[in-house]
Amino acid sequence: MVGTNDLQASSKFYDVVLAPLGLIKVETSETYVGYAQQNNQEEVEFYITKPFNKEKATYGNGTQISFLVASRKLVDSFHAIALENGGLNEGEPGPRPSDSTFYYAYIRDLDNNKICAFSNTP
Repeated sequence: MVGTNDLQASSKFYDVVLAPLGLIKVETSETYVGYAQQNNQEEVEFYITKPFNKEKATYGNGTQISFLVASRKLVDSFHAIALENGGLNEGEPGPRPSDSTFYYAYIRDLDNNKICAFSNTP
C-alpha cells in the first residue's frame, strides 16, 4: 500500500503501469483503489490510498514497494510505461549486481513513492 494525495491521478498512473505485470483495478472507493492479478481478482495485492488520518500523504525514506515479475521484458515495460506516464526514473533496468541473474528497475510514482519491478530469470 502507498499513500496518495490525488487518488484519481494515481489510479490512472497505476492502471497503465501495473497492466504489464498482470495487475488490474478490482476495488475502488472514495479513499482507496485496489489491484489484483487478472487471473485472481479476489486477492488484492496492492492498494493506493488517501491516508486514514486525513493528513497529507508522504513517502517513506528508505521505503520501497517491489513487484516480482516473470521476465526481464516485463521489468523493462514497467519502467518505460511509468516514465511515459509521469513517473520518475530512480534506476535504469539492469542486473544488480552486474553479474547477477536478478534484474531490477526503479521508479518514483506521482507521489514520490519508490516502486521496483524485478525478475530473477535470466
